[in-house]
Amino acid sequence: MADELKQLEEKLWQAADKLRSDSGLKSTQYSTPLLGLIFLRFASNKYDKYKDEIEAEFVASQSTRNPKTKEEIALSKCGFYLPEKSHFDYLLSLSEQEDIPLAIKKAMEGIEQHKPELVGSLPKDEYFNLEPKQDIETARDYSLTASLLKIINSIPKDITGDVFGKVYEYFLGKFASSEGKGGGEYYTPTSVVRLMVEMIEPYHGRILDPACGSGGMFVQSADFVERSKASSDNISVYGIEKESETVKLARMNMFLHGLNSNIVQANSYYTDPHNSFEAFDFVMANPPFNVDDVSFDKVKDDRRFNKFGIPKNKTKSKKKDTETVPNANYLWINQFATALKDTGRAALVMASMATDAGKSEAEIRARLVEDGIISIMLSLPSNMFFSVTLPATLWFFDKARRDDKRVLFINARNTYRQIDRAHREFTDEHIANLVCIRHLFYGNEVQWHLLMSYYDNRIHELSEQYEGCVNTKNSLTVEADEFLASNPGKNIKSDLKKQIDETDSALSVVQKDLEHFTTMRQWLVDNFPNGKYRDVVGLCKAASIEEIREQDYSLNPGRYVGVSFDVEDLNDFKESMTSLKNELTDLNSQSEELMNTIFSTFSALDI
Repeated sequence: MADELKQLEEKLWQAADKLRSDSGLKSTQYSTPLLGLIFLRFASNKYDKYKDEIEAEFVASQSTRNPKTKEEIALSKCGFYLPEKSHFDYLLSLSEQEDIPLAIKKAMEGIEQHKPELVGSLPKDEYFNLEPKQDIETARDYSLTASLLKIINSIPKDITGDVFGKVYEYFLGKFASSEGKGGGEYYTPTSVVRLMVEMIEPYHGRILDPACGSGGMFVQSADFVERSKASSDNISVYGIEKESETVKLARMNMFLHGLNSNIVQANSYYTDPHNSFEAFDFVMANPPFNVDDVSFDKVKDDRRFNKFGIPKNKTKSKKKDTETVPNANYLWINQFATALKDTGRAALVMASMATDAGKSEAEIRARLVEDGIISIMLSLPSNMFFSVTLPATLWFFDKARRDDKRVLFINARNTYRQIDRAHREFTDEHIANLVCIRHLFYGNEVQWHLLMSYYDNRIHELSEQYEGCVNTKNSLTVEADEFLASNPGKNIKSDLKKQIDETDSALSVVQKDLEHFTTMRQWLVDNFPNGKYRDVVGLCKAASIEEIREQDYSLNPGRYVGVSFDVEDLNDFKESMTSLKNELTDLNSQSEELMNTIFSTFSALDI
């Protein structure tokens, strides 16, 4: 899936390159219309999966006493209705001599007509700016827009998950890079979101993300509900996003996934458009870290923040006209804690430095711990995020368990699969094992047995596949040996060689999977024999309120689980130091060149 997504992103970026070279537009001018075409493609892909069912039910209902409209049927099956002229294939079928930008605008308007909450979020007039003016004024040749449709048509119809959100975030980073900027908002890796969702199980009720980006958290929640055999009708999602263009994309994403949503453009520090105080069943987000320019006066009286206390400088800075919150990390943490109903749960990504932050933040953390709302703290591996290298920790709140007051600390720094040299991810099995720790801590031993059964079944299936591959390879090898023996001096037939190569490849994949599942099963048995929770040095520790008090209310998992300076830590250290050394070498070289330039200038001036 990761390889397919990478190829898709690169293919779609070709479309962006074509716009840049053929139209002379800046990325800020073509990013929205391009993503709009991608949206239409995804919408059409999804609708096509239900199209035959919709047509059949429509025809059947016409002979009944209560005939249904296609729109009613589509909403129940697909989550939205797509008019014929809003379908991507219709636009693709238009000749280059037709007014394609106008057809795209009407396609967007057709969708808005049946989904009013999307009004203002879909690009329309932007498509008229994609063609050079001289083409519009003369031959009205819209070949550029037509060629873009053909490129985007390469998106596979069977692709699943929050691919739209991922492609969007990929484009954000690429656009920012091409503009010489830092990249702005970035996508939370799917495997991290999956872990957050599996931990808090948001299968019903109202879900809030006060920094929702393109809505990936909501999509993963919907996927969890679907896997749980529940109905996505049981959840309503509420998002807040500061950037207007991102709000539009989030609304498109919710439309594609058939979610009942309310996405608002706002600054979560200063406004509360969803009246969030004690109003939500679940809260999830990956908010921006370490923001230091939030006005203290604007948040000091907000009940979302002052229940546990607002971070405050001891003395007012003389450098600033207005007093600011020294670090907004605990504003986010406060907002999550206060947005939950009495039985609510929350998950958020936060910079690891927040677990040990001092001064006023330490006082807030102490109140949170004493309240009992914090249930789990999990340290993430490094290099999980594509754009952020800061160490991150997942915070989990469970308001229904406040009487327990214990906190489960989990060190997941050594739990990952290496994607490439610089990036890592959780596999589904890593997520299942980490979530199992939580279940065992809560006394739910059934999950351990279900997971063990799953591993046993997969290992049995893979063992049979492995044996089959070995038998096939042995047969092909015998056939090849016989051919060579009876045809001395000749090479093996190409079709036979191809079969051997394919079998070797299949054997390698099955062997790798078999090793992975066997390792994951053994990890579970070694750490939690017989399905009972226990503290495991270097992995997990259920700390009492007294133990946390002794640590001055630190919530750093390393203080409790007993993290050793192992090979992984050493590799991280070496990698970091090598990077710093290379950076220092480059800076020294630049400094030397600059000094030479300065002295050359002095010499030229006879100084």
